[in-house]
Amino acid sequence: MQKRTVFVVAGIVLAAVAAILVFTRSDPVQLDVGVVDRGPVAETVTNTRAGTIKACDRARLAPTMGGKIEKLPVKKGDRVKKGQLLLELWNQDLLAAVTLAERDAVAAQSRTEQACIAAKVARQDSKRTDALIERKLVSADAADKVRGDAESKEAMCRAVTQDARVSAARIDQARANLERTRLRAPFDGVVAEINGELGEFVTPSPIGIATPPAVDVVDTRCIYITAPIDEVDAPRIRKDMRARVTLDAFKDKFFPAHVRRVAPYVLELEKQARTVEVEAELESHENVDLLPGYSADLEVIIDQRADALRVPTRAIIQGDSVYVLEAGKAHLRKIKKGLANWEYVEVLEGVKAGDQIVLSIDREGLADGVKAEAATSGQ
Repeated sequence: MQKRTVFVVAGIVLAAVAAILVFTRSDPVQLDVGVVDRGPVAETVTNTRAGTIKACDRARLAPTMGGKIEKLPVKKGDRVKKGQLLLELWNQDLLAAVTLAERDAVAAQSRTEQACIAAKVARQDSKRTDALIERKLVSADAADKVRGDAESKEAMCRAVTQDARVSAARIDQARANLERTRLRAPFDGVVAEINGELGEFVTPSPIGIATPPAVDVVDTRCIYITAPIDEVDAPRIRKDMRARVTLDAFKDKFFPAHVRRVAPYVLELEKQARTVEVEAELESHENVDLLPGYSADLEVIIDQRADALRVPTRAIIQGDSVYVLEAGKAHLRKIKKGLANWEYVEVLEGVKAGDQIVLSIDREGLADGVKAEAATSGQ
């Protein structure tokens, strides 16, 4: 018990000596300082893991049937227009089927004209016969025969007319089968990838098995980011909220955006925090070539002040205090915080504009009341 008391007393003495050394030191602590100023402060929510840049329109195209690549008029990086041919399989048999259907349709149309002309003549004969019956120049049996022949030929005209329509439909069918051998751009865009060469055989993906697309087309005019937001922060995000996007590929550059979708479900990922997927569409990136697949960070603006009293976030200590450099000493002051983000914190009470605050809060020797001076200025 006596030994324990000795150790406690010794500890107190050492602490007192350390405090005396700190507060009576002749050389002030050199500190990095900043100035409390006014400016914009925004409260934001950011993604928990890296987001991904995606294109609003992207088509991974593959033929619906197998075959040998006969034409490949584009290459990676080419800009293409909607409807432009990207790839064509060998299709001579289907081309022949289209030609056959077209010629059959011409023949069917000729047969229709022939039958309908004969029906018209027969109807005229029937009308003349009816006039002769009234004058009793022909028998009723003869008139019935002429009338029946006219009706028969009119029925034949209607039948071959329908046959002609069937032949025309067969042309559409043959052309549709032919079009299955071709890949066309579904929109204006850029060819991002081609999997195949002239003469190679390609097959469609089996059900349930994903295979690389034959041609990948991307429209980079509309770009958005998809990012996971922690489930705690997600309920505060709404569609059309303002946002900012940053990319590792473009340091110190912000891209304006707005929230276009908040997923109506929570992602349950094993060994990771549960998140909600949020999509934000970039509004301006004309001078920068943003490629789908880039990693990116999303910062959704929940609230903001255009002219707030603020301090750098890195100056905050113990959650609600800052060191103020005043009269050659560092003084610890409690503050009342408002909006905050990773860069700035709005201050409602505790400091005023122009106060010098300590930025190097981890500097050795820094304590409340210690002698100190600014080593550098500016934020």
